[in-house]
Amino acid sequence: MTTNTRFLPIETPEPLPRASFTDPQEAVARLRALYDQATGFLVQHFTAVLGGEKPRARYRAFYPEVRLTVPNHAKIDSRLSFGHVVGPGSYVATITRPDLFGNYLTEQLSLLIRNHGVPVTIGASDTPIPVHFAVAAQTDLAVPQEGVLNFSLRDVFDVPDLNTVNDDIVNGVAGPMPDGSQHLAAFTAQRIDYSLARLSHYTATQPEHFQNFVLFTNYQFYVDEFEAYARRALADPALGYTGFVAPGNQRITDPDAPIAVLPKMPQMPTYHLTRPNGQGITLVNIGVGPSNAKTATDHIAVLRPHAWLMVGHCAGLRNSQSLGDFVLAHAYLREDHVLDDDLPVWVPIPALAEVQVALQEAVAEVTQLEGYELKRIMRTGTVATIDNRNWELRDQSGPVHRLSLSRAVALDMESATIAANGFRFRVPYGTLLCVSDKPLHGELKLPGMATDFYRTQVASHLLIGIRAMEKLRDMPLERIHSRKLRSFSETAFL
Repeated sequence: MTTNTRFLPIETPEPLPRASFTDPQEAVARLRALYDQATGFLVQHFTAVLGGEKPRARYRAFYPEVRLTVPNHAKIDSRLSFGHVVGPGSYVATITRPDLFGNYLTEQLSLLIRNHGVPVTIGASDTPIPVHFAVAAQTDLAVPQEGVLNFSLRDVFDVPDLNTVNDDIVNGVAGPMPDGSQHLAAFTAQRIDYSLARLSHYTATQPEHFQNFVLFTNYQFYVDEFEAYARRALADPALGYTGFVAPGNQRITDPDAPIAVLPKMPQMPTYHLTRPNGQGITLVNIGVGPSNAKTATDHIAVLRPHAWLMVGHCAGLRNSQSLGDFVLAHAYLREDHVLDDDLPVWVPIPALAEVQVALQEAVAEVTQLEGYELKRIMRTGTVATIDNRNWELRDQSGPVHRLSLSRAVALDMESATIAANGFRFRVPYGTLLCVSDKPLHGELKLPGMATDFYRTQVASHLLIGIRAMEKLRDMPLERIHSRKLRSFSETAFL
């Protein structure tokens, strides 16, 4: 028997009153209270309905919001790329998971309050929380597919709305809010919740395990070496790492503790070498191809990491290169096509000086080569990223001519995508690749050759990536987050 829910009244929790705060920690505490109240209300009624209770109302609760009103053109420190708004007016951001983003929110609100000398106002927004996201943290609950219940879920609870689950803000096409206020953050709460759910699905680890410094790779060899390094790091307390998390949210603190292999691995297996306050390193095996690279970075971006780097394999395009040489990208030729609608190919993707220096210094430290000698094993130049793995099998005159015109020194299928999405999402990015084959010069990636190559090069390549991340971690945030990545009219939140 189908339950008629078409004309149900709307029932909401009694909201906490709006309040203004000059203490960022108190502001975040109020955000958390509002969020916990709202999600608790939805979970309670969702659980009751799943248990057979007939819906007596449409159950609705709202995301909390932060609102900042600036009365004048304040003189701010122009060296900072974040932590301030562009002019007078009202600015607002819906907030989700203040438990997960507590440190980040405290930091951002502290900058706003200090830079503009005004309080922030915390209250309930007018954006409903979809029930799917409200119950996401309840591991014993799952939202059934449409048709399983004897009523339509969307008649009783709110569901995700594509009007707010989008990238309009970061893509620079979002207009003011209906009340005329401007956006305070790069993502809406629903957009963040959507990506948090996708991250759990693709990586088989919960979002809270992700660290602020993310390495992307395209081969399992790097994962094996990362686990080996993590175990060595856990055995040395001086390094400051506190745990290692593998797919399935398996966390170890003992360097000799076992880690089970999941019977079904996720699409993008992810591993986290943790430090307090998320200052450790995450490694994501995105596999091969620009589509995976875009998917991973689309979702990790909502966590607002401080840097991400690509450390994978590439085809060397110059005869002077040798297998095992490194390529430090200082420009990108984008033929991946997956971001063309969001970031046209005519948009330049600049190299970021802080990241480039960190990578070059890390190569020098690990290889024990400096200056002119470093040129023997590393080239700096353009990296081309394509979406056709077997480009060599086609007429080579066109692709090879374009590669030559671009002065490309290496070719892969992920690096430009990761860099371009870093540029789009204002996440500092970089690329250090290792030459695994030279298809234009008769050195193809064949099984025997590859085994020897991987055995000798992966450990040092991964260690370079880790060392570079540790150098970036030691920099002040205002140095890492460059003004190069900020647009004319930018959100205040990092």
